[in-house]
Amino acid sequence: MGEKRKTIQFTVLVVDDEKNTREGLRWALEGPDVEVITAANGLEALELLRQYPVDLVITDLRMPELDGMELLKRIRLEMPEIPVIILTGHGSVENAVEAMKDGAVDYLQKPVNIDELMLRVERVRREQRVERENVELRERVQTLYAFENIVGRSAAMQEVFEKIKMVAPTRASVLIYGESGTGKELVANAIHQNSPRRNKPFIKVNCGALPLTLLESELFGHEKGAFTGAVATRRGRFELANGGTLFLDEISETAPEFQVKLLRVLQEGEFERVGGTQTIKVDVRILAATNKRLDQLVKEGKFREDLYYRLKVVEIDLPPLRERPEDIPLLIEHFLEEFSRYYGKPKPKVHPAVITALQNYHWPGNVRQLRNVLEGAFVMSSGEITLKHLPPEIHSQEGRENYIRVPVTASMEEAERLLIQAALAFNRGNRAKTARQLGLGRKTLYRKMAEYGLE
Repeated sequence: MGEKRKTIQFTVLVVDDEKNTREGLRWALEGPDVEVITAANGLEALELLRQYPVDLVITDLRMPELDGMELLKRIRLEMPEIPVIILTGHGSVENAVEAMKDGAVDYLQKPVNIDELMLRVERVRREQRVERENVELRERVQTLYAFENIVGRSAAMQEVFEKIKMVAPTRASVLIYGESGTGKELVANAIHQNSPRRNKPFIKVNCGALPLTLLESELFGHEKGAFTGAVATRRGRFELANGGTLFLDEISETAPEFQVKLLRVLQEGEFERVGGTQTIKVDVRILAATNKRLDQLVKEGKFREDLYYRLKVVEIDLPPLRERPEDIPLLIEHFLEEFSRYYGKPKPKVHPAVITALQNYHWPGNVRQLRNVLEGAFVMSSGEITLKHLPPEIHSQEGRENYIRVPVTASMEEAERLLIQAALAFNRGNRAKTARQLGLGRKTLYRKMAEYGLE
């Protein structure tokens, strides 16, 4: 059977205690790309399902040992991706309806009309093909437009992906620029995960969250008795990261006296713990991030020039979300998939007006803010996310830009569709206000909405 499976595209398991029915259905369904295997009861069927890949189960309701209803429940529990069609005799339609409620995709009455059965089987095959295509599409999107949980198809993000791929295999220090919430830590993690150091530690330190004395102790460690409260010797982050990568976030917030000590580690690969005299050597790759331009801080005398050049062997600039609205639909898809897995809840649809509103908002908190907004909308929605699930500032006139972005390659029809969609979102779905704003009659607006599928 293993060799035959190589040319088979679709496998059907027929379960019926009547041999003539089993063989008749096998004869009717089997073809060049369809394989039919059979079982005389539910127990036999479960054994076959555990041994062979099956695309569809067709089962009778009434059988000895394990009937069709119980088989359906076991399949739903153990293999919920396999569709089940129920066969039922006269007088037991109520049971078939109950089976549909329990997860069967369809039912047929005996004696089976072969033409009807073939139609139902073909429908299952078609739905499975569509689902496979959707999965393949999502995988292609992830391959083309995502890199280690960083999502984007804009030219700016594609450039970021290329830089990560080029710099990751090297030992070079990388300076990552970006506003708060743009994903600087994700970039640092992606560099580490795609480097030869991936199996070594990836250690993170927020330099802006600690005063000078604590930051030195955090990074370099300290000896017992070095200061009040130092009751034991402690290794610092540099020692913990030895052989791996150290990510220094908010590097611009460090004091000049600390910068001198950091420069020494970068140049010589050695340091002493706070209160210690023993020189400790380490092999650590440094990745640093900031939301301030270090070159400007150098000019102002607030950051050491020599350290700046040691850190910026390679620079990566993360664009703010407001400069890449074309990435927002991808980010919506990415985050809703994540929330669906986390909350165990089906992924909702997203009303087109929501996408428009999200693309027109200025996002001061960038991707992190978008994620939080979508999580709130996901939790509060049921089946579809609409404007009412967004915070007021997202779809208020104060919280959005009063223009839309239209690609120069767009047709006039596409530009008109985008304008009408944005105007509807801007006016919170009020068609009368939208028509007046666009200088259209109501009937004209309704007709164009129908043409562009905006109803």
